[in-house]
Amino acid sequence: MNPREPGVICLGIDPGLARMGYGLVKQTGSSHHALAFGCVETSPEEAFTLRLLRLYETLDEQLEAFRSNGCFPDIMCVERLFFGRNITTAEFVWQARGVVMLLAARMGVKVLEPKPNQIKVAVCGTGSADKTQVQRMVQRLLALDSIPKPDDTADALAIALTGLAYHKHECAIFSNFTAEAMAPKSRSSCKRLKL
Repeated sequence: MNPREPGVICLGIDPGLARMGYGLVKQTGSSHHALAFGCVETSPEEAFTLRLLRLYETLDEQLEAFRSNGCFPDIMCVERLFFGRNITTAEFVWQARGVVMLLAARMGVKVLEPKPNQIKVAVCGTGSADKTQVQRMVQRLLALDSIPKPDDTADALAIALTGLAYHKHECAIFSNFTAEAMAPKSRSSCKRLKL
């Protein structure tokens, strides 16, 4: 797979403070290819602000590497998170997610924000899919030899696949809308304005 071949590239991010998964996926026609994936880890021994800085700098370096290799993302997809009771964990993850959103804004990349059940529907066809089902579908859709590890990496690839599906749907809706708006009106449907 040639990364410079025409297509749409999405960077999927599974936000987290301790581990942030990322996956760069390219869609060409109906084919999907994983261009790069991995996980950025920070140590709980480090100060909170330094952990956020490490996430930012590492993702920034990755994006620059993608750009220099001709596979800069057209869109970014970041999971929208909902937490029930563990507000402390939620606060850290939301702040890590904010780092990603800042980076996307700085790079001028459009961001899509699906909910967890929307990711399951996009990848597996059902919002009740479990984590193993999602990981197996990621492996199958991207023709990978094995399920990417850690889980955060596989999740990021699922998020990227979801971003591509949403982008394709959004483009189809827009092209239908513009085709209807630009279509010539028949004489019978046009009314002459009287001034």
